[in-house]
Amino acid sequence: MKQETNVKNNRRNAYFGILLLGIVSLMGDVVYEGSRGIVPSYLGFLGATAVIVGLVGGLGDFLGYSIRLVSGFLADTTRSYWLFIFLGYGLIVSIPLLGIPLGLEIAVVLVLLERFGKAFRSPSRDTVLSIISKDVGAGKAFGIHELLDQIGAILGPFIVALLMLYTNNNYNFTFIFLFIPFLALLAVLAYTYKRIRSRTIISEEQKTDDKEKKRLTKPFYIYTFAVLLNTIGLIPYSLILYKASEILPQTQQWIVPLIYLLIQGVDAPMALIAGYAYDKFGISVLIMPFLLSFFPPLLTMAGAELSLILASAAVFGLVLGMQESIYRAAVSELTPISSRGTAYGIFNTAYGLGFLISGTIYGLAMTLKPSFALIVFYAVATQIIAIASLLSIRSKLKKNE
Repeated sequence: MKQETNVKNNRRNAYFGILLLGIVSLMGDVVYEGSRGIVPSYLGFLGATAVIVGLVGGLGDFLGYSIRLVSGFLADTTRSYWLFIFLGYGLIVSIPLLGIPLGLEIAVVLVLLERFGKAFRSPSRDTVLSIISKDVGAGKAFGIHELLDQIGAILGPFIVALLMLYTNNNYNFTFIFLFIPFLALLAVLAYTYKRIRSRTIISEEQKTDDKEKKRLTKPFYIYTFAVLLNTIGLIPYSLILYKASEILPQTQQWIVPLIYLLIQGVDAPMALIAGYAYDKFGISVLIMPFLLSFFPPLLTMAGAELSLILASAAVFGLVLGMQESIYRAAVSELTPISSRGTAYGIFNTAYGLGFLISGTIYGLAMTLKPSFALIVFYAVATQIIAIASLLSIRSKLKKNE
């Protein structure tokens, strides 16, 4: 009876910790995802050319993924997961600081600092999430976390849009207003640290158990390669939106951000559903987003009808919801705790690299307009090889198989 009570308490505490981390991410997304829709135009307002805006955006995303290799390794080496979490979320302050008129150069630095923050916190946060979720299942944990994260990603742009409308496009006021959710973020983060820190300390016994497994294993690298191929074959959302802007007349360009909201809206519930399904069915669920990844590039490149773009965005949202939840959950099963920050750093870097490559390839395809058959071959071939790679490590992912 006592053991049953302890199990229930552990599960309740795990869900509470997952909820707190999800609220932290939600508040963070309100600030930085809310700003993403106006940062490009704000840089232009400060005098940036299209080349500079594109370079800053691309460089920021690259840094946001590549530096995770270093931050994940350092977090594992020092065991200072919470230090990197606090540092990463603290750097979100660079977004409301954009409201202080300091010139284009400082604005660019602040935009890049926010991306550094993302790189610092993500591997450590995912490691902490994987540790506290052991009593309820990694799929559920990452699914719930992504659901809350996406609520912030929807709420943030909505708040910013209202502020810009209300203030007649006053960038300074809008950015400074974001200090309010940023301060709320810090308060929730401090409370979360106080409540769950004791459950995220890696014991000496765990360190000893993991010592022999410290090096990441071949199945993890095969899995990461499969995800890399999956992402290389999946057209990025930016090109889906770009194609929509080409199709729509100038008077209807307001529809484009609504398509982005469609992606986010589908992403949120899908992450939760996929997380629960993953804990029940295991690797079988991982195959689903790989199969669905066939469709967004084909729908986007097939013609110039808005209905095709809407279908592409909806399917992309389904895939993205699973990528952000069960893809991360699988990493926790393939890696020891002692090396998990490093693993998430490598995994996220490969994930970002995949979208960099796919963006380049599909961007060239939109420009050069090769035969549709060639696009079909590329999209299908990458996913077939990715699925084959995934199935080759089936025995290593034993979650409820």
